[in-house]
Amino acid sequence: MVQLKLLGPVECETDDGRPLALGSGRIRTVTAVLISEVNQVVTLSRLIDLAWDVDPPASARGVVHNHVHRLRQLLAGQAELATRGQGYVLLADPCAVDVHRFQSLVSGAREAEPQAAVAMLRRALGLWRGEALADVPGDRVRRTVGAGLAQARVAALHELGAQLLLLGRYGEVVTELTAWIAEHPLHEELTALLMRALQASGRQAEALDHFHRTRRHLKDQLGIDPGRVLSEAYLAVLDGSGAGARQGPGRPVAAAPPAAPYAADHRPAPLPRVAQLPPGILDFCGRERELAVLDQHLERVPRPHCVVLAGGGGAGKTTLAVQWAHRLRAEFPDGQLFADLRGFERPPMRAGTVLSSFLLALGVPEARIPESVAERAALYRSLLAGRRMLVLLDNAGTAEQTRPLLPSAPGCLAVVTSRRRLSGLVVRDGAVLVTVGPLAPGDALQLLGNALGRQRIEADPAAARALVEWCERLPLALRIAAARLMAHPEWPLEFWTKKLADERRRLQELSAHDADLAVEANLYLSYRALSSGAARLFRVLGLHPGPGVELPAAAALAGQDLERTRRHLAELCDAHLLQEQAQGHYVRSELVRLYAAQRVASEESRSAQDLAVRRLLDHFTRPRPARG
Repeated sequence: MVQLKLLGPVECETDDGRPLALGSGRIRTVTAVLISEVNQVVTLSRLIDLAWDVDPPASARGVVHNHVHRLRQLLAGQAELATRGQGYVLLADPCAVDVHRFQSLVSGAREAEPQAAVAMLRRALGLWRGEALADVPGDRVRRTVGAGLAQARVAALHELGAQLLLLGRYGEVVTELTAWIAEHPLHEELTALLMRALQASGRQAEALDHFHRTRRHLKDQLGIDPGRVLSEAYLAVLDGSGAGARQGPGRPVAAAPPAAPYAADHRPAPLPRVAQLPPGILDFCGRERELAVLDQHLERVPRPHCVVLAGGGGAGKTTLAVQWAHRLRAEFPDGQLFADLRGFERPPMRAGTVLSSFLLALGVPEARIPESVAERAALYRSLLAGRRMLVLLDNAGTAEQTRPLLPSAPGCLAVVTSRRRLSGLVVRDGAVLVTVGPLAPGDALQLLGNALGRQRIEADPAAARALVEWCERLPLALRIAAARLMAHPEWPLEFWTKKLADERRRLQELSAHDADLAVEANLYLSYRALSSGAARLFRVLGLHPGPGVELPAAAALAGQDLERTRRHLAELCDAHLLQEQAQGHYVRSELVRLYAAQRVASEESRSAQDLAVRRLLDHFTRPRPARG
């Protein structure tokens, strides 16, 4: 089996260990992108965007084609590099990719006993051969393809140190962390872990030396003081307390139990003041209807403990949630917690990780945080009992991911945003569902004017109104269009409107040349999260003209029975890729239709597309039974 490696220099090896001669330069960028999305179609336009940090030259398409041809020759007999529509897909076993193996081992370690977890984490960290994508030219691809890999490596190293500390193997912690911290002296949590291991080994002076050295680096390079975790480790070393304290030779003191959430008079014990909300957007406008609905729910008796803001990607759910949360700060004087659950990214944030960060923010020492998710959730809810706190959980993927993070105290409120409706929270947990759709026409025009200036809007109001509608009044699309126009003040609005009118270019134009800031990228995250059946239905709907489709026509396109098609349509509605306007009649936005057409062209063979169209035509031309 071919081995595909990104955790270091980009490498491809044959099943007998022979390295393939990739050469140098941009072919490594193309290879890295295809490996990172193994078994996923990567469009030619995406490869071009990632291969050049600046505007690509006119020859970019030919250059990428040549690199793909060269890579296809190198992989012959090892893996298939296939053409799919306007893109390419590298077909290989995911286990052949070192990133996949690393993530799988780290994930397995979280569920394993300490001894087994240590072995798995060492195997995972042993896959690294240096900095991820070390020899790939250009910053853009490292920011996108390599995003999060460095943090995941540090997290795995921290988990390894924590497990070794739990087993009392302090010398191994010191060995594992000392060399890393020498090269990366700003990692406070790893330094804190090293200090605890040194303290437990009776090397208090060395532990204090590491603290002062890290403090100097933080001050000199970042201009900041040590954070809470490192400061607590320093105090623990000074007074001989905490996980690293000893009681006799080689015998660690048992960790103290978590502090009781109530004082002797049954009032909540003091907690640190937590204010984690992201800043609001200064030019926020509109959403009066949604804000009024949210306020009305807050006035209900009894007050709901959870509100779900659901809507399609780019609809402005997070902006609305943050704005509303800032308005409610006086209602929740004990503070606000915030977490991005990354529910549609790979991997999503785990509930246990979020609970750990919440407990740390609430003043629980790291050594006192329980191991299991259930115990962390219980301690978290106990700490919030009797308090009035707001918890904002952004970008949730499923109800199961979110449920352990919901406070149970009647004075607290959880605000959850998601691309899905999270019906499980509504049905089982009594959450309130508020749908966030496109802006009202006037609000969308105001948002555009806030960004571009009223004078530019008033110079051509007809073009401004047309631009707003081409963007479907989605805040993300409007802000991207405004950013492009601000970069070219000489462009008249009519010129940009004509560019968006061309449906072959619309998705490409609504991109800020950043993998995370594009309408297409937002739609991809929703599409990727679908089941295989719903994803295929979404694709073949790209062959259906117009915004609306009836259930029987959708079933004909997919070649499936009505009941299975109905289930898949319901999943698309839940993901806000379709809307059931009337029973059995579904509509979608034009941007969603264009994206579906793009997916079917790139992922379905020409013969499969022709067959689906023939089934649809047969459906429309088939004689209907006479009525009456």
